[in-house]
Amino acid sequence: MPERPSQEWFDEMEKRIPKDGVRTRFAPSPTGYMHVGNLRTALYTWLIARHADGTFILRIEDTDQGRLVEGAVDVIYKTMKECGLDHDEGPDVGGPVGPYIQTERRPLYGKYAELLVSRGHAYRCFCEKTESEEDSGDFSRGDDPCRSLDPQEADRRAEAGEPYVIRQRIPHEGETVFHDEIFGDIRVENSSLDDQVLMKRDGLPTYNFANVIDDHLMGITHVVRGSEYLSSAPKYNLLYEGFGWKVPKYVHCSPVMRDQHSKMSKRRGDPSYEDLIAQGYLTEAVINYVALLGWSPGGEQEIFSLNELKEIFEVSGISRSPAIFDIEKLRYFNAAYIRAMAPEAFARVAEPYIRQAVKNEAYDAAAIAALLQQRTEVLTDIPEKLDFFDVLPEYDVELFVHKKSKSDLESSRLILSEILPSFESLPEWTDETILTAMTELAERRGEKNARVMWPVRIAAAGKAVTPGGAVEICRILGREETLRRLRLALDKLNG
Repeated sequence: MPERPSQEWFDEMEKRIPKDGVRTRFAPSPTGYMHVGNLRTALYTWLIARHADGTFILRIEDTDQGRLVEGAVDVIYKTMKECGLDHDEGPDVGGPVGPYIQTERRPLYGKYAELLVSRGHAYRCFCEKTESEEDSGDFSRGDDPCRSLDPQEADRRAEAGEPYVIRQRIPHEGETVFHDEIFGDIRVENSSLDDQVLMKRDGLPTYNFANVIDDHLMGITHVVRGSEYLSSAPKYNLLYEGFGWKVPKYVHCSPVMRDQHSKMSKRRGDPSYEDLIAQGYLTEAVINYVALLGWSPGGEQEIFSLNELKEIFEVSGISRSPAIFDIEKLRYFNAAYIRAMAPEAFARVAEPYIRQAVKNEAYDAAAIAALLQQRTEVLTDIPEKLDFFDVLPEYDVELFVHKKSKSDLESSRLILSEILPSFESLPEWTDETILTAMTELAERRGEKNARVMWPVRIAAAGKAVTPGGAVEICRILGREETLRRLRLALDKLNG
């Protein structure tokens, strides 16, 4: 049984607590990828702090050792950094109320549990339970003989080495009332609450106990979490009351759903943040869309930078209703972000995808990117649009037939035979000279420009749908490759 510290020790811990404005925390468990709901919690928590010029804290909650995933902490750091959610205090930057990793705070929890026992708000339970019962508190209070065990007898058994957990002593009578910033006042009959486990046999705290201790000692003013924790909030309140501490503001966010009936789940194949990035979505678009999953700024505007969100974010805009994750809506946001990018910035993010299809370094990736920017919704769409650059695909001559441009096999054959010498004699190979050669040919033939450009583009690309038109494709391919492809097309048409 751990030694109970003096009151002076607890007083010193209280003196360490910052009391300088809004302080929020994002406290993920390193159990895998950053799913969308988790990212939204991080974002809202960050926005609350930044909107109020407060302090944003990153805390790693790793007390559930059985679910830890190797490398998950690195995923958390990487995701937060990529998303621009910088933290003022945390394991990597330190701060006045560290450590910021729960297992490194292990000595604290037993001391505070003992304080609750001494005040009659908790008790030692020696009953044999399964690990799942200990974690969940799924245990009938009325059947627990330890609840009424004499405290001295309980101390004697503990000192003798008998294993035990520490449970919260929930009042039999009355009700607990707590306030949530989204759901308002909620009243819960105490008789409906279980005596949850606070400290397990292994000396580690349960999540429900550790987060209350850590939130208080870190001076957290706003606790943002999923609405699934609403049922635990009255027990948190009773813990705060047992310690005589001020209750922070609760912000319980309704879940992100995959449809009307099911929450998003990695097991069901729903994407994490990392998955979305791998699928070609931009971080800025993901953040913008996630911000609007259950929060409304009012008005018609939908596209917001992180800085704009920071300026306008209000907790009052968070909805009680679940938000449905719509991948098509995210795709719309992503396309808007891509089209608004500076051409140089788009070229940088597009180049790896361009090079998946265009291995020939002679073809300028930035020039190809310029063709794609207004035609791309997600970056992973890029490679399939470009397969014709490195290798001219096999194609049917019927592609030269196009009703709208009034192109047919014979007109295409004549146009290609006439444009070849014009292209060969151009003084330089630029958009302007290529375009002039084709428009002059159309004028000489008394045709519309489209009737010349259609067969040239088909011959150059071997595809009916391409990013960019005949001029841009010919210019990127270069004169020699363009002429080679046009001659091959002429052979097909003559054949």
